[in-house]
Amino acid sequence: MAALINNVLTTNQLPVVVIGAGPIGLAAAAHLVERGIEPLVLEAGPAAGSAVRDWSHVRLFSPWGEVVDPAAEKLLAPTGWVRPDTSAYPTGGDWAERYLQPLADVLEDKVRYGTTVTGVARAGRDRIVDSGRDEQPFTVHLQSADGHEERITARAVIDASGTWSVPSPMGADGLPALGEKTASDRIAYRVPDLNDAAVRARYAGKRTAVIGSGASAFTALALLADLAKENDGTHAVWILRRGISDNTYGGGEADQLPARGALGLRAKAAVEAGHASAVTGFRAQAVKRDGDQLALVAEDGRRLDPVDEIIVLTGFRPDLTFLSELRLGLDERLQAPTALAPLIDPNVHSCGTVYPHGVNELSHPEQGVYLVGMKSYGRAPTFLAMTGYEQVRSITAAIAGDQEAAERVELTLPETGVCGGAGLFDEPENAEQSGGGCCAAPTTLQIGSGAPATSGGC
Repeated sequence: MAALINNVLTTNQLPVVVIGAGPIGLAAAAHLVERGIEPLVLEAGPAAGSAVRDWSHVRLFSPWGEVVDPAAEKLLAPTGWVRPDTSAYPTGGDWAERYLQPLADVLEDKVRYGTTVTGVARAGRDRIVDSGRDEQPFTVHLQSADGHEERITARAVIDASGTWSVPSPMGADGLPALGEKTASDRIAYRVPDLNDAAVRARYAGKRTAVIGSGASAFTALALLADLAKENDGTHAVWILRRGISDNTYGGGEADQLPARGALGLRAKAAVEAGHASAVTGFRAQAVKRDGDQLALVAEDGRRLDPVDEIIVLTGFRPDLTFLSELRLGLDERLQAPTALAPLIDPNVHSCGTVYPHGVNELSHPEQGVYLVGMKSYGRAPTFLAMTGYEQVRSITAAIAGDQEAAERVELTLPETGVCGGAGLFDEPENAEQSGGGCCAAPTTLQIGSGAPATSGGC
């Protein structure tokens, strides 16, 4: 018994490893510091918010008042940092430079850059072994940018690495379409930054297929429509797996998140003005070379007129490979924690709604490991920074042994008042019937897929 107590005391002196120095990972570190627990944040990129910087040209749907974590703000206050205008909408670049990097700088050597986590396990236990498992600390295997390998020990692990590194392919079955990999030089999986001259030249005067039906696709359509006004021959072909219904473009003016509603209206205007043409019920099976162009082929055999470029915006999925030796409880469809999945399942909820949640919904059979932020949503397409901040507040309270605080809800989310039809697989001929409401709960928002930098939003 004494040996067990000593082992627990030793383990509790270890740091909590946080994977990812993005908004939620850094918030987790701030909450750990507030609790007197040592964090160690491991970031694969060269700076804080490396993934956010990849969409620096995109504006969030949420204002500054909703994207700054309270514990992080307390940590920043002694430095003289002042939160930007709470009603203003930052771009990804603003968020990274004016908030995430200053926060990481305050954490100093508690953040390590250029460090990729290659594996997490229980010390001396693979996933098969039961004996003494919960008493063992975690071992975290790392690889630095120069290839150096290292193993560190941790009290707990909070994985806030997101899903940005694994975009979903164009294939309707979840796998790359035939020919997708060989045509990779003409396919992009991110909203294009048309402020970049090289990127602008890639799409100007070209015919571009945009595959996807969410806010990222709306953004791409709006940007390409603006480009079409300046460059003859620029045209977007919008590929939708579903049909077009009243809620295809979102809530519009009824959306209480004005920037999100405005973005959908811009996409609609692009179609109505002829800058984009919509192809519905198209589930891509193959992409084939057609001279210097690419032709998309659907599962039903339809073949579209050739395009010059393809932008695939079909969502993201979590990288679970480095967690393979841990016992995770994940929903078989969404790859989200089993208790959280029913709240965010897009097969049931089309409104992007989820109630505030914390340690109870995010725990796994493997005690002491948590997937948070966008990664906690698995393949579900929507997420709100405020939700992630509440997640890590609850989890860090639990790690500190404050169960009452861990189970207390300290977040009220805004409601949109907008709800669409449920389901991911509406038949085109039935699309007009898919406008029924399903949810009357707080909304979630997409992070990293907001309105163009010229408009407000997240």
